[in-house]
Amino acid sequence: MNDAVEEKVGRLAARITGKYGMEFVRAQVAGSKRNPIVRVFIDKPEGVTIEDCSNVSRELEAELDADDFIPTSYVLEVSSPGLDRELFTLDDFKRFVGKAVKVKTKEPVDEQRNFIGKLASVEDDEIVIEDRTNGTVRFPYELVEKANLKIDLQEEFKR
Repeated sequence: MNDAVEEKVGRLAARITGKYGMEFVRAQVAGSKRNPIVRVFIDKPEGVTIEDCSNVSRELEAELDADDFIPTSYVLEVSSPGLDRELFTLDDFKRFVGKAVKVKTKEPVDEQRNFIGKLASVEDDEIVIEDRTNGTVRFPYELVEKANLKIDLQEEFKR
């Protein structure tokens, strides 16, 4: 059921966020079947405000309730993906070229599975990272198990 709910919520959230000039990042269902928590992550270049979350939440909840798609009561959470935003798609990697990242691969690449450094480029389906310990490392996107932006505190404090 979770996959179907995530897919439906994702479609609705993508349409709603598009109206507000925002990006739908991801939908996630957590909690138990009796008390599900539906999380929606949204983003925009200048950052997400509480008002943005409130607007999307209000519209999304109205549509979900009108459709009665989730048969039990649920908690809806709408928020920003945060400074350490997870990278879910190849397009996410392309968008954040030049940023600091932390990537864990499904299997070792040059005897290493965890990479931290600058996302140098994306070439076709290949990720190129300037890793802090091993220099330039390349691997296919399909090897990515988990990836996040890495918070650069000095850069954030400049804002």
